[in-house]
Amino acid sequence: MSILIDSNTKVITQGITGKTGQYHTRMCRDYANGKAAFVAGVHPKKAGEDFEGIPIFASVRDAREATGATVSVIYVPPGGAADAIWEAVEADLDLVICITEGIPVRDMVVVRDRMRKEGRKTLLLGPNCPGLITPDEIKIGIMPGHIHRKGRIGVVSRSGTLTYEAVAQVTALGLGQSSAVGIGGDPVNGLKHIDVLRLFNDDPETDAVVMIGEIGGTDEEEAAQWVKANMKKPVVGFIAGVTAPPGKRMGHAGAIISGGKGTAQEKLAVMDACGIKVTRDPSEMGSLLKTVL
Repeated sequence: MSILIDSNTKVITQGITGKTGQYHTRMCRDYANGKAAFVAGVHPKKAGEDFEGIPIFASVRDAREATGATVSVIYVPPGGAADAIWEAVEADLDLVICITEGIPVRDMVVVRDRMRKEGRKTLLLGPNCPGLITPDEIKIGIMPGHIHRKGRIGVVSRSGTLTYEAVAQVTALGLGQSSAVGIGGDPVNGLKHIDVLRLFNDDPETDAVVMIGEIGGTDEEEAAQWVKANMKKPVVGFIAGVTAPPGKRMGHAGAIISGGKGTAQEKLAVMDACGIKVTRDPSEMGSLLKTVL
């Protein structure tokens, strides 16, 4: 069992003809069931061509109708990425994973607002995220496949690098992951911690969850309150940015503290109060997890 994707998932790559799209499509195709999973690429001017045997279509809708794909991954440059997301939403895909970093916030506000107003069914992961993986089945995104192993621990993170760190620690302990999901660090994005925690809570093959947040916003606090009220499984947590100065934007566009809200200390305190075991040291995520199993 897994969340969002499994060995039967069929995937479209938007931006398959660019250097990044080609490289990561190749890497994903070489992982587990990737050869069967990556069935189409999209480029409006290159329909009828192919990338190493993967057929290219003029639009996401054409690709979906020809292949039955339900998921798309986007490597389109920032200026066109929001339009690429909307094209996938209009094609009624189940899940769109946007890896692209640097999409203008205004573009994302417009797309998210339109998705909400029109009641679209498509789930969005990202943008500015590493993607997600169900070990030994399928990976969609830019994470290094070799550090993952099949297991029963869920990982959800706003930080790409710390996703890999948590995964490597869980793997080193011999526990493995059910799925690992990078939700991305932008202020306007799709799935939040709370959405992914809900999926892990309902997944019979996930026993516990590592939740990694960052400074900025209130997503982690809202997720912690939801955990306290609903979560049936233990959750351990870490917040990146303990040493960040207030008012200074750090790395990710979403990582900005304002008026005392969104600090690492505040987030850790709320998580702790809601029954999430927390650490201030990222090297302790794995050992902390072991204490709750």
